[in-house]
Amino acid sequence: MITGELRSKIDRLWDAFWSGGISNPLEVIEQITYLMFLRRLEQLQTGKERKATRTGLPIEDPVYLPEQNHLRWSVFKELDPDAMLPMVRDEVFAWLRELGGEESTYSHHMKDARFTIPTASLLIKAVDMLDDMEFGSGDTKGDLYEYMLAKIATAGQNGQFRTPRHIIGLMVAMLAPGPHDEICDPACGTAGFLVGAAEYLQRTHPDVLIDTEQKRHFHNSMFHGFDFDSTMLRIASMNMLMHEVEQPDIRYRDSLAQSVSTEAEKYSMILANPPFAGSLDYETTAKDLLQVVKTKKTELLFLALFLRLLKPGGKAAVIVPDGVLFGSTKAHKDLRKKLVEEHKLDAVVKLPSGVFKPYAGVSTAILFFTKGDETDHVWFYEVTADGFSLDDKRTPLLPGDKLGAAPGTALTADEHVKNNLPDVLARWSRRNGTESDRARTEQSFCVPKADIAAQGYDLSLNRYKEIVHEEVEHRPPLEIIEELERIEAEIQQGMSELKGMIA
Repeated sequence: MITGELRSKIDRLWDAFWSGGISNPLEVIEQITYLMFLRRLEQLQTGKERKATRTGLPIEDPVYLPEQNHLRWSVFKELDPDAMLPMVRDEVFAWLRELGGEESTYSHHMKDARFTIPTASLLIKAVDMLDDMEFGSGDTKGDLYEYMLAKIATAGQNGQFRTPRHIIGLMVAMLAPGPHDEICDPACGTAGFLVGAAEYLQRTHPDVLIDTEQKRHFHNSMFHGFDFDSTMLRIASMNMLMHEVEQPDIRYRDSLAQSVSTEAEKYSMILANPPFAGSLDYETTAKDLLQVVKTKKTELLFLALFLRLLKPGGKAAVIVPDGVLFGSTKAHKDLRKKLVEEHKLDAVVKLPSGVFKPYAGVSTAILFFTKGDETDHVWFYEVTADGFSLDDKRTPLLPGDKLGAAPGTALTADEHVKNNLPDVLARWSRRNGTESDRARTEQSFCVPKADIAAQGYDLSLNRYKEIVHEEVEHRPPLEIIEELERIEAEIQQGMSELKGMIA
């Protein structure tokens, strides 16, 4: 967690950009990203110089050549404001854009960088604030960047690019990526799922950063993210850098329009929250996806894409709108049938409709499936609470150590009512065991494939959930009649007494 002091500094920096004339939250975070990247390059160069001094050898792969030293963070931060602005705008950013020739994925996305800080006073304030921040560890830098990304949603704009971090944590923990996985998000946005997977691996498989071969895989070939928004690609690249992943495969790709032939069966794990409620013309949709499902709906096309991208035995956790579960079109039914009959549909986890507030109230679920395996039964879980209020404020309902899927302390029954996620994770691990014995009146239960097929492959939880009817003990009819007669007699007696008093 970032400290209150660091959070306060970021708030002041954010406010400085808004008061300085940049009010689009994406543009704010993009400009801060560039400056943080320049500071990161300074740190990399300094590390290379220290290594060269220790070994007595020339600097290996220097970031800055000797004639470029005046472009370094440590140099231009000392300039007067009036000299700093033209230096950064005209020289530093020109150099930054040309850095795209290097292999670094971050440098590649910086080739389209635009410097939009309008005044020298705003630039000097931003440089001073960032220079004063201490975020040396990966956790601190990652939390800092997550805090800035959260401001995109808070601002009420472009929030669709951000899946709540605790939902990402649940999905990652349920899939449990290992050190040999190749993980892909074909609609990566700010790379939240890839970051979540990286954090999980660093926490559960510490050897991934020690063993030489595993470390190379972690930094160079484990994480893959596609998007067709260049701003998102830059932010995603920096987000991965801030979480200590050196060379992720973050690249431009229109996932639904381009053929997936070069990517088919390449990845062992997919984590995604693809765009909902869109539609494409058949002419602009990749033909190999239309072979899987004939539709214009983006949420179905993305599912078809995931099936093509996964290796046999590969696993996916995907957020979908409720319509995917029960839609009545031929494309909806065909895709659900394919998931159940040709692959292994592991689970349907129903989410409460307020999860994506304040910017969307859509009802969603998470589908978990394994490519090529056989469905025996499907595990259903109805999440009614995720630890936060389900209104636009999304206020935490529990202390921080009791939020998320893996809280620091165990939850009581009363606390479970406010945060179901730890129970989801615990029961997921028992889905092939004791969960199959649970009644369909409970919060989680299993449904055999035959029952799902009999329902036309409808995957909505309410199709299978049984409502508990409270048992009411009825009195014998004769007893009720006798009671009514007694009451009637009492009324008659009362009326007679009242008439006597009046007379």
